[in-house]
Amino acid sequence: MNTFFNKQLFYLSGIGFGSGILGATLVLSFWYFGSSTPPSNIDELDAVYESNVRAAKNPEALSVLSDDFVKASEISTRSVVYIKTVSDEQYNSYDLFEFFFGGGGGRRSVLGSGSGVIFTADGYIVTNYHVIENAQRIEVIHEKKSYSGKVVGTDPSSDLAILKVEGKNLPNIRLASSRALKVGEWVLAVGNPFNLTSTVTAGIVSAKGRNIQLLGGSFPLESFIQTDAAINPGNSGGALVNLQGELVGINTAILSRTGAYNGYGFAVPSDIVAKVFNDLIKYGSVQKAFAGVSVDDIDNEKVERFKLKLDNYQGALVTSVQSKGAAERAGLQAGDIILQINDDPVLGKSTFEEHLSYYRPGDKVKVLYKRGTNNQEITLLLENRDGTTDILKQEIFTAESLGADLEPVSKIERDKLGLNSGVRIVKIRGGLFARLRLQEGFIITAINNRPVSQPQEVEQILSRIGGKVTLEGMTKDGTRGYYSFSF
Repeated sequence: MNTFFNKQLFYLSGIGFGSGILGATLVLSFWYFGSSTPPSNIDELDAVYESNVRAAKNPEALSVLSDDFVKASEISTRSVVYIKTVSDEQYNSYDLFEFFFGGGGGRRSVLGSGSGVIFTADGYIVTNYHVIENAQRIEVIHEKKSYSGKVVGTDPSSDLAILKVEGKNLPNIRLASSRALKVGEWVLAVGNPFNLTSTVTAGIVSAKGRNIQLLGGSFPLESFIQTDAAINPGNSGGALVNLQGELVGINTAILSRTGAYNGYGFAVPSDIVAKVFNDLIKYGSVQKAFAGVSVDDIDNEKVERFKLKLDNYQGALVTSVQSKGAAERAGLQAGDIILQINDDPVLGKSTFEEHLSYYRPGDKVKVLYKRGTNNQEITLLLENRDGTTDILKQEIFTAESLGADLEPVSKIERDKLGLNSGVRIVKIRGGLFARLRLQEGFIITAINNRPVSQPQEVEQILSRIGGKVTLEGMTKDGTRGYYSFSF
């Protein structure tokens, strides 16, 4: 009995002590947010407390932030659209007769949906690439009116796509610079999931420059804005706006084990969106600039490996330098730490890639870097993926006889992968490649030991060859692969 009583007394004492601490914390919190100087005695503390309680009960004080949300919602929701897609998907058959004599499976329709943002009044719309990927038909619905959407350009490396609808005087969104956005600012996530006439959620910017290893490809651009505004799958391609209703990002991803919102949403910064949009409209492909270096974030392992002497781990560590590239010519070396690009601070790998993404081949940038304990500055002449300063256009070749779209692998990517040649399979539409179970993204480096560098070579060789054939190459995950078959 005494033991029970002592336990109860202990629990009650603990609760009383905890309540006291909580009460003191609340009082101090009221003082902190309501007064610039600490009260000198208990009477002043009581007065500050009462003043803050009265302010908290003031409807006008409580409505200030609410009014901002309302105004931002009214401005931005009219610029967000619902997107429906229909895709023809190839599925493979394991029937041996079809494998040797044609067919190789069939096609089925797949429905998809997402959101988009009206970027210009004459009908250009920005959305995520994954929303419209493989779509044969795209329908854009705005204020209950339906439009046929046409893909103008895509950039899988940033997960962005541009659509065009035939419309006039559409309510295009106002644009703000994402570089001016601060961690802690309020933002709204605006989407149109499942054609529900716009949904709005509020949160704060919890981080910038996030790399979550979401995007594929050889040169993915990941420097996401992280927010705790609720973003669900149907909101992909929708708008992230500030309290003025201006676009600061395109909602792209959530971090979740279940597929439902779990507290972390990610958006492509509006400055990247604007650069990608302008490049796709003007040139037909994104003009990505390369500095001729590979960089990484700094951690304990790299500090030991490169024998770095640092006060902090900010900056992008140069891990390798491309032979005869821009950085090598300017004198950068492995082990250097890039601190700034044109006076913009570089905090790590993602911010380095983000800052670089605002430029085009042929642009010159100042780079501040640390070598040992000294800071130095150089000027880099940025190049394209082929190592020149020319404007490049995407070279997609459709090989009808193979049922595939092919593209040459750029010089920078070949150097990165350690390849001397290569043709990438961009898309498989059926035919021979579908029957061989070849995968999109596979790089064909040689056919029967003969190196191939151009898509036309692949089609010509396979259309003339007979007997046993071996395709040599590399898979998307960087492993060597071989396909052998007979005609």
